[in-house]
Order: sequence, then structure tokens, then C-alpha cells
Amino acid sequence: MQKYADKYLKLDPWRIIEEGFDSERCNVSESIFSLGNEYMGVRGYFEEGYKKGEFIGSYFNGVYEETKEAAALHYKGIVRDTHFMINSVNWLYTRIYVDDEILDLSSSEFDEYKRTLDLRTGILNRSFIWKTNGGKHIKLDFERFVSMGSPRYGCQRIAIKPLNFDGEVKVVMGLDFDVLQKSTSKKYWTTIEREALEDYIYILGKTSFTEQKVLSASNISLDNTHESKVVENEDFIGYELIINGTQGIETKIDKVVFNYVEKRKEMGADEVIKAASKLVNNFHSICYDKEKEKHIDYWTKVWDKFDITVDGDMDNQQGIRYCIFQMHQTYHGEDPSLNIGAKGLTGEAYNGHTFWDTETYCLPFYIFNNPRAAKNLLEYRYNTLPMAIERAKQLDCDGACYPIATLNGKEACSLWQHASLQMQPSTAVAYGVFHYVKLTDDKEFLYDKGCEMLVQICRYLATRGDWSGQRGEFGYFGVMGPDEFQMMVNNNCYTNYMAKKTFEYTIDVIKDMKSNCPDMISSLVEKVNLLDDELKTWSNMANRMKISLDKETGIYEQHEGYFNLPHVDIDSIPVEEFPLYNNWSYDRIYRNDMIKQPDVLMFMFLFRSEFSKKSKKVNYEYYEPRCIHESSLSPSIHSIFASELNKHEEAFNFFNFATRMDLDNYNRNTNEGLHTTSIAAAWVNIVYGFGGLKSDGDMIDLNPSIPRSWNSYSFRILYKGNVVEVFINKTDVKVKVLEGTKININVYGRAYEIGKEGIALEIPVGARG
Repeated sequence: MQKYADKYLKLDPWRIIEEGFDSERCNVSESIFSLGNEYMGVRGYFEEGYKKGEFIGSYFNGVYEETKEAAALHYKGIVRDTHFMINSVNWLYTRIYVDDEILDLSSSEFDEYKRTLDLRTGILNRSFIWKTNGGKHIKLDFERFVSMGSPRYGCQRIAIKPLNFDGEVKVVMGLDFDVLQKSTSKKYWTTIEREALEDYIYILGKTSFTEQKVLSASNISLDNTHESKVVENEDFIGYELIINGTQGIETKIDKVVFNYVEKRKEMGADEVIKAASKLVNNFHSICYDKEKEKHIDYWTKVWDKFDITVDGDMDNQQGIRYCIFQMHQTYHGEDPSLNIGAKGLTGEAYNGHTFWDTETYCLPFYIFNNPRAAKNLLEYRYNTLPMAIERAKQLDCDGACYPIATLNGKEACSLWQHASLQMQPSTAVAYGVFHYVKLTDDKEFLYDKGCEMLVQICRYLATRGDWSGQRGEFGYFGVMGPDEFQMMVNNNCYTNYMAKKTFEYTIDVIKDMKSNCPDMISSLVEKVNLLDDELKTWSNMANRMKISLDKETGIYEQHEGYFNLPHVDIDSIPVEEFPLYNNWSYDRIYRNDMIKQPDVLMFMFLFRSEFSKKSKKVNYEYYEPRCIHESSLSPSIHSIFASELNKHEEAFNFFNFATRMDLDNYNRNTNEGLHTTSIAAAWVNIVYGFGGLKSDGDMIDLNPSIPRSWNSYSFRILYKGNVVEVFINKTDVKVKVLEGTKININVYGRAYEIGKEGIALEIPVGARG
């Protein structure tokens, strides 16, 4: 796999440290130092401005704009109207002047630059000495955090210390709606009101088509004498501060910002201002240090529960903690109307859309760390079920077809080959229901909402598929599997296998409901007009589903005709041609057996308990050499298989990409935003890979191994209300319940009942990397 690290950050177990500033890496660092709290997110851009290519990004989860594409020729089912997350109010806006010279690190002289993100506290700090053209030296310290304790609040502190002079320093701090979308260079906000009140200022903006609204309010406090006045223009309101600086004396400016989102189009400006005012009427009592204390307390509790330790590998210790940190920032289940974008709230790539990666890569993280958040991710899919039903109709199908890319539940992907041919989102939602219920026993959700989704997904699968005229087998024609380098293929094995499992699981759930809650199944039957003949049809389709397996080799054929495709030696492709999407003609990638990311291996991963080690081995050894890992999600799945197959060096090499995909900018596109779902996959990589966890069977299994260079590692999972700690060193595996009662679990193939006293087992020789 031809990926190379760009290592420029200092290694530290708890901090991300940038010493010295490289303008070429400016946008990469802005992504890496992003902050968020699910409600909102902000890139790590310089609040004081940076004219040489800054990427200002301030985002609110679920705030988006729509575009209406005019087309002379339009085909049914192909998306014309799309939507995307938009850059919003720059609530960190700051400008600093000395003797009318403005601070801008793209042109100003500076020294002793350092930026630090403390993962333990969620606090971002940056400091340097500014040397003005007039010879004045000023020490500047910037601090910011996006509150986890009070989600609507963001806080900013600037400390200014003249080092060799007494004199004035002018600072302008405000709220700015004059922001452009980086990807389109367009502005999507109109300011409809701004005002300066006694205790605070505010500005209210509205989007053009969706008419969503964001109100941003702030107040400022100083610990030094100063002059202050309000400054404003059409899209900006702020304070201009004249500080009387004294040599060697530090002045702190604290800015607390309150951001209020109203997504309902029908809510007028007056109603939004009134609603926000009720929440912000005590602004004068909001203290920066108290908010900071609440924020740090939140992170302390997170790390007490969910830390992963790695002894003997600082790169991956730092990397996995960064991944855990970003996952909690991106989503922790506060609002079931929200989901997880491919870039989280860190950039505009993929337009902020949710993909099927949520159910396959992110959901396991939340199931084992925060089941409430996992449930809310599925609640989001239930809330958007009406849009999935409408999408199926557009594709001439019954039931519910979940979108490949969305913010609001509607299909937003205008690439027809993905939006119309990929069935993964629907079967992933079904798998998410299966996986969540199996590990939480939340039958109430299953019976109340989950089964309704399953029924509608099965209706889509039944009408999207068809019968082969030759063998009377059921399958799917003209599809695209997870690989995405093969288009309009027939009987993609992943698609067929996942459809088969969805049919079978849905039938089992309905049988269970008939036995255990007849009233609820009666209500569901009436609500969705479910017929007994449908169940018989689904059962027949599942039983006769075409699953292409070469019985001689044991290899599943990715799709019909795959084995006969021209072969490409991927190691012979020059490194400068990657990523291929940017350097090869679009049709060229479809002409051979090269794959982008796991396809056959993906369904074998999701149902690992159902495949023998021999089957996994032959399929891994066939498909991995054909995979270019162009997706950031690919290395983790391959690492997990390599671990199980005792290919420890391969497993570790793949894993290194997983935890540091963004910190080391392996794909050379971290500037666009973080690979959020890949970050989730890094957690999956440790727990399912080195930890050997299997969670699709009747009982969870652990088969831990340890990389050769590690002394030990440990992780915790929340399993059916019990906090379980797993510790592995070079000789032993220890498993115990930290909180709860007792659990039943398999370790190295043997069943144990484990409580707080725990068990200690010798690690097998083959599991020692």
C-alpha cells in the first residue's frame, strides 16, 4: 500500500503539538486542530486571520442549503436537487493592531510559535511572539474550546503581553456572517438582524432556500483598563477595544459566544430572537472559567470510561486517543435528528453527508461506549424513513431505499451510479438494527421502530432484485458494491449476501413478535399492511439467493465475471498516480480487477462468526493484493483480518494508517477535513482486530493478540450494562467487570462467566506478534 506519512507533529500521549508553523501545512493543521461538540464544530483556523490560504470553517450539525439544478434532460431516479452543509458565522473573528499594523502570520514576523490540543481537557492553545515592523514585541496566547458542558457555547480567550514597550493595542472581536463556502466560493447567508444590547451583541443570519437561521451572540470581558465601542457593517457586529498595554503585564480578553440554531423554515426572525433571548438572558453571569471547568469535567469523565492505553508505541497511543477524542466531539447522542458526516464538522468535503459508514464503522464504537448514542443514530434512520420510502418510489421499487448520502434523509448524491446502484445503505441500516439489538437487548426499540424499518427495507430488496432465467436463483442486477471500482455488475456478492441476511433477520423478528408481543405485531401489520405472502416470498428469495462461491478454491466471486477481468499488478502503478480518481480517466478504473476497498471481505467482517478461518484466509489472500486502499476505511478491515490470520506484521502495518490517517496526512487530503468514519474504524481496528472481538454471534468472543513492539494495551467496552476491561501484555490476557454484575463471554473459544474478580489467561504463542 503506497501511502507515506507526513510527520510534523510532536509525539505526546495526551497532546497534539505543533512547534513552528509551516504555511504549506496550514489547512492540514486547521483540520487536525478542529473542535466540536456534536451541536457545532469549528476548524482550527487562526481567529486573527491568515490571508495566505486560510480555510475558515464554522459548522452547525444539520444546518444546510439546497441547490436546484436546471437540466434540459432529466431521467427519473437521478438526483437533481441536492443539499450540503454550509459554512456559517465566524464567531471567532478577531483582528489585532499595533500602530495601525495588523497581525497576520502570512506577512508578520513572529517567533516561538506553538499550538497544542490537550485531549484530556479539549482545550486548544496557541502562542507566539509578534515582532512588529516598528520593533515592538508582543507575546500572544490564544485559547479556545467548544463547550461539551453547554453545547450552544463556544469560548475564546486572548492574552496579550507587551514585552518591550508601553502603549496601545487595538483588538476587534466580533461575529461575522460575511463567510464564503470554500468549495463553491459562494455566500449562502443573509443577515436579517444585528443589535448591540447592554450585556451582549447578537447577529441573526438566514439561508436562502432552506431558510434555516442561526443567531450568534457574544459578550466580552477584560481584566485591564480599556476603551470599547461597538462596530458593525451589513454582515458583522463586534467590539473594538483599545487596550492600554504595559510592558511585562498580561491582559486577558474573554469572549463567550452563544449560538442558537433554528432549522424550521416557518419560524420567523422575531420568534427566533425571542426564543434565543430566553436562553441567553443571563449572559452577564456566564463566566469563561466556569464554562471551562464544566467542559474539562466532561472530558475527565469520558477518559475515565473510554480510554485505550498502549504501552510501547507512542505513535499509536497518541493516535488512538486522538480518534476517541474526535468521535466524542463529532457525536455523543444528544439529538436523534442528527447523524455523523464523513468529515464530521471539520470541513466541506462530502458536503457534510451521512453515508452507510455510520452503521458499519461508527455504530460499533457507540454500541460499546455509549448505547444511547447508538440508539439515536438508528432513531435518525427511523425519523427519515418516509424519505427512504419516497426514494424507493423514484427507483420504481416498493419499501424503503435509504440514501447513499444525506443530511435530511433525502438522497443528495447526484452521481447516479452511486445513488441508484448502491444498495449498501439500506442493508446497513438493517444490520445496524440487528447489531444494536443483539448487544443491548433493546427489544422495545426493535418492536416499536426497528421492525418497521426492516419490513420496508425488505420490500425494497424484494422489488429491486429479480430471478435469473437460467437457474431460478434470486439476485441483484445492475448494481455497485462497496468496492465502487466495478459498476453495473450483476450479483455483487456483498449485496446479495446482505440482502439474504436482512430477509432472514426480518422474518425471525416478526416470528419473535408474534410469540412475545402479538399486540405490537398486529399494530405493525395494520400500519404497513404486511401480508403473510410477503414473508413467504422473502423466505424464498433468501433461500434461493445467488451467492457466488468457487467450491474448489473457497473464494467468493465479488460479482459475476469478476474472475475473468484483466488483472492489474497494483504495485506497478507509479505512486504519483494516486489517488487514481484524480489521475486516471473515470472509466479506466472500471476495466480491471483492481478494487478500491473491501467488498467480499466486508460482508465476511460483518458476520465474522459465520465463516471459518480457512475461508477468511483464502479470500483475504486473494482480494488483498488487488486492493489499492483508496478509501481511508480500507486499512482497518484488512488489519482485522490479518490479525485473525496471525499475519501480525501485515496487521500492524495496516493499523498504523488507521490511527494516524489524519495526524500524518497519509491520503494527502486532511486539508479538506478529518476522515471521521475512518477515525471510528481505528477504534474498531484495536478492539475487533488486536482484541479479537466478534460481536455478531450468540455470545461475544475475544481472541486477543499483541503487536510485537507493544508491551501491553488495554481497552474497555460497555456490554449489556456492564463495563468490561480487557488488558493484554506479552504473556497474559486479563478480563474483568469493573462496573456491573457478571457477563458470559468466550475467550479463545472457551466460555467463561466473568465478574469483578476477573480471569487471567496465558496468551497463545501464535497471538504474540
